[in-house]
Amino acid sequence: MSTSNKITNREVAAKQKELLFPCVATYYEEPIAFERGEGCRLWDVEGNEYLDFFGGILTVSLGHGEPRVTQAVVDQVQRLVHVSTLYPIREQVAAAERLVQISPIKGKQKAFFTSSGSEADETALVLAKVYTKTTEVIALRHSYSGRTLVAMTNTAHSKYRALPAQVPGTVHAHAPYCYRCPYGATYPSCGVRCAEDIEELVLTCTTGRPAAFFAEPILGVGGFITPPPEYFKVAVGIVRNHGGLFICDEVQTGFGRTGGTWNGIEHYGVEPDLVTYAKGIANGFPMGATLAKAEIADAFTAGSIATFGGNPVSATAAATTMAVMADERIPERAERLGARLRGRLDQLKDKYPLVGDVRGMGLMQAIELVEDRTTKAPAPAKASAFSEACKRRSLLVGKGGLYGNTVRIAPPMLVDEAQIDHACDVMDQAMAEISA
Repeated sequence: MSTSNKITNREVAAKQKELLFPCVATYYEEPIAFERGEGCRLWDVEGNEYLDFFGGILTVSLGHGEPRVTQAVVDQVQRLVHVSTLYPIREQVAAAERLVQISPIKGKQKAFFTSSGSEADETALVLAKVYTKTTEVIALRHSYSGRTLVAMTNTAHSKYRALPAQVPGTVHAHAPYCYRCPYGATYPSCGVRCAEDIEELVLTCTTGRPAAFFAEPILGVGGFITPPPEYFKVAVGIVRNHGGLFICDEVQTGFGRTGGTWNGIEHYGVEPDLVTYAKGIANGFPMGATLAKAEIADAFTAGSIATFGGNPVSATAAATTMAVMADERIPERAERLGARLRGRLDQLKDKYPLVGDVRGMGLMQAIELVEDRTTKAPAPAKASAFSEACKRRSLLVGKGGLYGNTVRIAPPMLVDEAQIDHACDVMDQAMAEISA
């Protein structure tokens, strides 16, 4: 790689391929190496500018280089970087106070901080098993929980399972994937059969006493699968009747992303027993968190430590990010701008037969591409072509879904109307190109 200032995207990509594990995949036929960012904009090492509508996989929640968060982190780095949780950490306590204020859990609760969503999910799963004194978990097909062995077992997406299930006791219910209903039914006449089936799943595939039901309000990696309104009341009700807890994975849906509420699960009127957060919690700084009702958290008495969990720098970033979110009224903003984005995506569906489904909430929207609307045959090649066509027009979008045919759209939440309109114009042009 060149030692001068004029490094190319190709040089950085070549060195990455040489030095990193091959599982560290990148987007695009010609990968992009970014050098700096501001708001919803990114610049690569060659000076090319892009509009970012995927936000580091929903992690840059406010915007690249958000000044208030950046300044708070700079100030903290100059004071103290790390001491470990062997000592009380003022910044960690401040982050916990902020988190409890926006949590969907009512009453007394406690937090445990980690460095990632995988760790947060694993912490919740271990805690639920400790508290209930049983080890079986019900997760959802098409879901993704992380890269650790426990989280990988929870994941029901073959691409992200490097090994067969290593932790016994996890069973997977049908996802509330209305566009591809596993029963061939249509909502609402289906009676939300995917949720009702959890009763039989518990009775046939577990000992009848699960520790927990683990689910994302919207399945992120699964392609922003958005359950129908009554899904969680039915599913959680069944599991609780059998003594299980509800673990809500808000790693992608939290912090106002779904619009109107701070948490995705609040759209469904169900209170979790445990909640996991990461990604957008600190606007790009490494941070994960597990919240639990106090009586559940107090069951975790074995020694445990996350070396970097709640460190002063990430905790400062998290507390400041949440403060800025409150000042900017992010849930209301995401609801308003999400409606604008959704309206334009629905127009794409009306215009292009390639678009089989549009779904999501707030600033978490997806379009699923199909070869034919009647057969719903997935069109992963078209999704890749669409992504490349957007890139050529300097727009970055995400991909996902079990079949690789879903375009995921989730810009930093301080995006403005003009940027949404421009991005949608670009997507219209890209869709026209791949439909020709």
